[in-house]
Amino acid sequence: MDWFRRMMMGRYGTDQLCVAFAVLYVLLSLIAQLFRLPILLLIAYIPLALCFYRMFSRNIGKRYQENVRFLKWWSPVHERLRRSLYRAQNGMHHLSYRMKDRKTHRYYKCPHCSNTLRVPKGKGKISITCPVCRTEFIKKT
Repeated sequence: MDWFRRMMMGRYGTDQLCVAFAVLYVLLSLIAQLFRLPILLLIAYIPLALCFYRMFSRNIGKRYQENVRFLKWWSPVHERLRRSLYRAQNGMHHLSYRMKDRKTHRYYKCPHCSNTLRVPKGKGKISITCPVCRTEFIKKT
């Protein structure tokens, strides 16, 4: 392994753009295999070749600038994806609580503000008051 360390001295190595090229290669090759498109499999080798070219390059300043330009484009996209994933996980978190409570509680939406309200089961017809907008409505539990 020492020979590899010596060979990589003075070379750029991996960065976020290199990882993005590798992920693009994997996605394109999977799609090519799934839909049996040999031309797409050949095209998939282009990002892989670019990834290796960047890793073994000795022009560190130029590769760094390429990565900075990529990150300027990727950062807003990544932030948007991160937020949507957080919202999806948060929604799933609430769903798991609803599944645990399904025998003891009912969930209703407020007709005025659409806030989700949790009320105990088995109380018959009750008047529910929304804590957000103070709207009262009657439901059977």
